[in-house]
Amino acid sequence: MKTIPDCMYHSRYLKYKTPYGAVPAGQTVVFCTYPKRERGTEHITLWVEEDGKEPESFPMRWHGLDGARDKYVVNYVPPHPGLYWYYFTVDTADGPRYCARGYGGRGEVIDTLGDKYQLTVYDRSYRPPRWFGRGITYNIFPDRFCRDKMPVQPEGEGVAPRVLHENWDDIPAYKPDENGEILNNDFFGGTLRGVIRKLDYLESLRVTTIYFNPIFQAYSNHRYDTGDYKRIDPLLGSEEDFRTLCAEAAMRGMRVVLDGVFNHTGYDSRYFNARGRYDSVGAHQSQDSPYYRWYDFQQWPDKYGSWWGIYTLPQVREMDESYLDYIIENEDSVVRRWLRLGASGWRLDVADELPDAFIQRLNAAAKKEKPDAVIIGEVWEDASNKIAYSERRKYFQGGELDSVMNYPLRNAILAYLGGGTAEHFAESMEVIRENYPHDVFYGLMNVIGTHDTARALTMLGVTEEDWKMDRDGRARYTLPPDRLESAQRRLRLAATIQFTMPGSPTIYYGDEAGRQGFEDPFNRRTYPWGQEDREMLAFYRRLCNLRADSNTLANGALNFLECHGALLQYERVSDHSRIMVIVNRGHNTVETYAEALYVVDMLSGEGFDDADSHGVHLSVPPETAYILRCFGKP
Repeated sequence: MKTIPDCMYHSRYLKYKTPYGAVPAGQTVVFCTYPKRERGTEHITLWVEEDGKEPESFPMRWHGLDGARDKYVVNYVPPHPGLYWYYFTVDTADGPRYCARGYGGRGEVIDTLGDKYQLTVYDRSYRPPRWFGRGITYNIFPDRFCRDKMPVQPEGEGVAPRVLHENWDDIPAYKPDENGEILNNDFFGGTLRGVIRKLDYLESLRVTTIYFNPIFQAYSNHRYDTGDYKRIDPLLGSEEDFRTLCAEAAMRGMRVVLDGVFNHTGYDSRYFNARGRYDSVGAHQSQDSPYYRWYDFQQWPDKYGSWWGIYTLPQVREMDESYLDYIIENEDSVVRRWLRLGASGWRLDVADELPDAFIQRLNAAAKKEKPDAVIIGEVWEDASNKIAYSERRKYFQGGELDSVMNYPLRNAILAYLGGGTAEHFAESMEVIRENYPHDVFYGLMNVIGTHDTARALTMLGVTEEDWKMDRDGRARYTLPPDRLESAQRRLRLAATIQFTMPGSPTIYYGDEAGRQGFEDPFNRRTYPWGQEDREMLAFYRRLCNLRADSNTLANGALNFLECHGALLQYERVSDHSRIMVIVNRGHNTVETYAEALYVVDMLSGEGFDDADSHGVHLSVPPETAYILRCFGKP
């Protein structure tokens, strides 16, 4: 076990700060500092500043000796939810010093003020739904998962002609048309009824949440250019199919989370209607349109704000009252309607481009319709202190986001498996754990692959030179056998970490079957039914069963142990069990100990009992991971 560090201050140990990490407003936080006696400390002051405000001073009182160190103590009560920053000033016989944040939460005594410590403060009364993070999530890109029939051109209002693939195994269209545009209008015909047919498969993976990328009527196959928020895309099926899917999933203990794209609509939509496919009068057609005020026209009709300058994705003015009413507030709003029809939550696309007030009102409306609805944000960085467009975002103070996509975990896993150190992985996760409220940290969407990233297997097997291939090369590329074998070993390590960290392990459809692919659209190829990597699928099933059956992995405390170089070692602990995870991503055997009298690898069933006073001695082979159930203490 790790020993308490000998330093003046450390934010991650209860000896120095109680309670750990984020705290509810009104909670007394006890700060303790331990300067060396020989330093001749005269005074220590805690400085706390609410984000954007002037710091306040809180003198610390001398509280006796702790070995060769003095002990100073002060209590601080954060008055309301928000983001706070703190540091210490130390008056010594040699002059004033600062104690600020160093690596790993350790305090650094320096001459000038360095990085401040973060204290996240949230509303005590707010409780994110607990069901999401404790289970397993499966992410489906609807057009590419499963079809129940050959696709045919849909008919009806707003439907544009589509390029339909008869061959399920085709490469998605990726070349620009004669105007230089990549239209994303080729479809493979995945359906909601196709998903219903595969619910037994998802049940075999112990899935508890199905997260869909957009399912509403749209021009493009990704459907992030919404055409009609209140209509299922006709190629996917009908509203009745959606109701049936939700009901059938519920009978298997699964919930459905939808993708909410509320920062922009489609150019080709009921609301903008630039191509005139809808019977409605769109904002592009008339300034008298009921939707005109939704959009930011600089010069009507063709000069308007759009997402990242993409003309087919006109941005909306989210705080326009008629837009708020349509999406959030009224009885038949988009958010409430689909929850009523069977969904259990929403994932918010580009959450950092939605106003805080919009997210708060959306969360409130969702909870009014369904009290345990979950709201998940797409945020790629540390969401607790995110700055977007020069504005600090407020996601975890209470009533905003219940969870976010855990891209920091993905980045840390890939960096570690790519040659980074276990110390860096542990530090990346400890920063998130310290900054996020406990219930948020245990409710994160833990991703490795998504529709916005290259496939995990490809990421773990390609070289920098491979990325330099032209699009034609990347479209048809598969890993050669030697690198495929190495990538498969690394993917098993990545999934082991993903499934043993707090939060919901989220499988991007087909990763568990060995699907490869570079960036969009190659990462969106169809699920390879009948051509799965059976060994990889069997491994994922073992992980899924292990995770689903373990309360300790769902709810247990997380403690990082030996983390150096290629060796990553941490444990999950509950009242009744202790599980230790050991990962060696290196090319040499690593020697280590498990603090126990006897351990069993839950992946293979192999037992180890070579114990001495340090615990069970383990020789961990190269590119190997153990998930060990530990028995006894040495």
